[in-house]
Amino acid sequence: MKVDILAIGVHPDDVELSSSGTLLRHIDLGYTVGLLDLTRGELGTRGSAEIRTVEAAASAQKMGAKFRINLDMPDGFMQYEEANLRKIIGVIRSCQPGIVLANALGDRHPDHGRAAKLVSDACFYSGLMKIETLGEDGKPQERWRPKALYHYIQDQNRKPDFVVDISPYLTKKMELIRCFASQFDDHKEGKYSKEAKTPISGADFMAFIQAKGRSLGREAGFEFAEGFEASRYPGVEDLFDLK
Repeated sequence: MKVDILAIGVHPDDVELSSSGTLLRHIDLGYTVGLLDLTRGELGTRGSAEIRTVEAAASAQKMGAKFRINLDMPDGFMQYEEANLRKIIGVIRSCQPGIVLANALGDRHPDHGRAAKLVSDACFYSGLMKIETLGEDGKPQERWRPKALYHYIQDQNRKPDFVVDISPYLTKKMELIRCFASQFDDHKEGKYSKEAKTPISGADFMAFIQAKGRSLGREAGFEFAEGFEASRYPGVEDLFDLK
């Protein structure tokens, strides 16, 4: 299914944590969104691959995404290799997005930076005629190169090239994040409260997500924002389009 924006994360919940406010805004503007997870997040301390798959589906439905696909690459051991590039190329060519959102260029979790490079190169190779891929119908896919690739900012405080106002969408963004109940709770109650504590499972982390959004929005005059790094500098036709 063709979509306007394809948001890619190496782990289920990466997209929700760092770019779901942006996606919600664009869905409200009439754009279509698809989600692609590279792994099942099976190395996560809490929950399991099966649980996170169910959580990811629930979040995608609540968001209003047109689809959510998982490529089943091995969490933690995902390699930069032709087979993985071809998997991503196949999805890009299938849904033909104008914009791709991808993991941070560098971050605390080593998978994030490696996924950013993998997705970036797949976006380029997807436009090469002599790289052949087959669709689900077994027919050759047409080449397709997205117009833009933007890397969302995750845990580390990287300097964004631009930010998106998510102020009206913060509450729903937090609802999407909480769809991943196995990963995020307050350590005191709930189905997964007896599982091991992690740096992201406590109430302080949820407060951090909101504080990060407030910090990213401040310079642009937004109450809350999400930040992105551009793979190339963006252009404008009207200076007054810039906030």
